Amino acid sequence: MPATRIIRLRPLLLVAALAVAGVGACSGQNPANTGMPQLAQPAAPAPELVGNLPDFTRLVEQVGPAVVSVQAEIGSKLQARRALQQMPQDDEDDGSGDAQIPEFFRRFFGPGMTPMPGMPGAPNARPRGTSLGTGFIISGDGYVLTNHHVIDGADTVRIKLSDRREFTAKVVGSDEQSDVALLKINATGLPVMRVGDSKLLKPGQWVVAIGSPFGLDHSVTAGIVSAVGRANPGADQRYVPFIQTDVAINKGNSGGPLLDTRGQVVGINSQIFSNSGGYMGVSFAIPIDVAMNAVKQLKATGKVTRGQLGVQIQPMDRDTAKALGLADASGALVARVEQGSPAERAGVLRQDVIRSVNGQQVYDASDLPPIIGAMAPGTRVTLDVIRDGKPRSLSATLNALDDNVAEAGSGRNAAPDKTPANAAGNALGILGKDLLPEQRARLGLQTGEGVLVAQVKGEAARNAGLQAGDVVLAVGRTDVGSVAALDAQLRAVGTGKPVMLLVQRGGGTRYMAINPAEG
Repeated sequence: MPATRIIRLRPLLLVAALAVAGVGACSGQNPANTGMPQLAQPAAPAPELVGNLPDFTRLVEQVGPAVVSVQAEIGSKLQARRALQQMPQDDEDDGSGDAQIPEFFRRFFGPGMTPMPGMPGAPNARPRGTSLGTGFIISGDGYVLTNHHVIDGADTVRIKLSDRREFTAKVVGSDEQSDVALLKINATGLPVMRVGDSKLLKPGQWVVAIGSPFGLDHSVTAGIVSAVGRANPGADQRYVPFIQTDVAINKGNSGGPLLDTRGQVVGINSQIFSNSGGYMGVSFAIPIDVAMNAVKQLKATGKVTRGQLGVQIQPMDRDTAKALGLADASGALVARVEQGSPAERAGVLRQDVIRSVNGQQVYDASDLPPIIGAMAPGTRVTLDVIRDGKPRSLSATLNALDDNVAEAGSGRNAAPDKTPANAAGNALGILGKDLLPEQRARLGLQTGEGVLVAQVKGEAARNAGLQAGDVVLAVGRTDVGSVAALDAQLRAVGTGKPVMLLVQRGGGTRYMAINPAEG
């Protein structure tokens, strides 16, 4: 990313005008004699010519003192420079390492920060440098809220208040999933940010951000709420229903407050969508109710626990809705039920469509994880599902989410087999091969589970995305473990309506709706 420059326009025209006025005054000429009009002295301030525009000055004056700058020291700056020198750079890299960071959802670190562990372009050694961000005070005795990614891996965290006092902060706890960190400084009588209710936010409402973009502390920007309940395409924050705004946010704004017009914090600025590394009109904030839920747990135990249902889900679309005989594509389609999970004990089946939890609507698959994750383990929930076109209610008791549970499967596709496939025995033109025991072991499958797709000849199946190397686990809810079983199930379904195939690819499992009419 090219270096940021602040360009100052020189007031050449103003200097010339003053010079001419000076000559006239020195010559002793009277303006009345020269025909120049005399300037009238205003008796009162000029009236506002444009009214009914938002003015956030009172809001900023009242809440600004509760906003702080956060500086996280991660090792020495010398080591940071050495780490950056070891990183590969492209022609557009300015040497800061930013070119190695993904363009999608860039984090807002201050200048000179190396990529965090696991990010593309990060050196193998522990990153070193300084992370600059923002935070805000949530209690008079020194609790400060910011982002997890601002202080992650820090050796020392320093807080600078609006009155220029500085403190070394203790990290009480932080949570990567929600990207929330709770800090504590040794001070009392501090100004406090009032906490609002992010559930009341609606698209179109005015919001204000205060932060330290590029180290410019207490910078104020404003905009409107663009959407609520946005999902992050990154899998690391599927439990956060983000607030999307058009408020100008840049590096250094991370952890700062998003405020409503009452001066209440309704979100924590966290991410941007950018192709350039800078603000492009799409910003994301963590709802304050999600953050405060994390704060409560971090204070009590130093960590955050979440409820877990034990299902693998996927979005609905027009084809899956049609295949299931549903009038619309709302809800979360269950692609897999984990053995021994609360969902299995509750009777949830593959191909169920979850429409609500405790009466809270699930419009899209991305709505379900935040709803379940916000509940404590042991919570009893009522699931409203659609099965075989009919509604039914199921009751489940959530267990604790285990973040260390490995994703099922090896994360690899089965290699397309070049040996002759079994003769086509189904109208979809799917040529299958029986899996060998070693193939099933490599893919994490049980004995008699799955059929390898060797070739896809049917146009409808190709259009649906089926490809060689996929493994078909089931037709609808019926498991298949051989080519003969796959062909028999597809013949039984017929060609008059879309067919639902449960497919494993790359360690993940999902349904594919194949519509023979599109072949």
